[in-house]
Amino acid sequence: MAKYSKKAGEKVEKAMHEMKEGTLKSGSGKKVTSKKQAVAIGLSEAREEGAKVPKKK
Repeated sequence: MAKYSKKAGEKVEKAMHEMKEGTLKSGSGKKVTSKKQAVAIGLSEAREEGAKVPKKK
């Protein structure tokens, strides 16, 4: 099972919160409504900051 760093978890939590508020936007600028997409955005942001996140497949 994949292990994620604490920072990665915090990023995902922040993205989920933004999605529920309706303020989370995707790369194209559209509003995100999918939980899966919110998680992916959170992990992507964590990956950019160098957090311990497994590579994309």
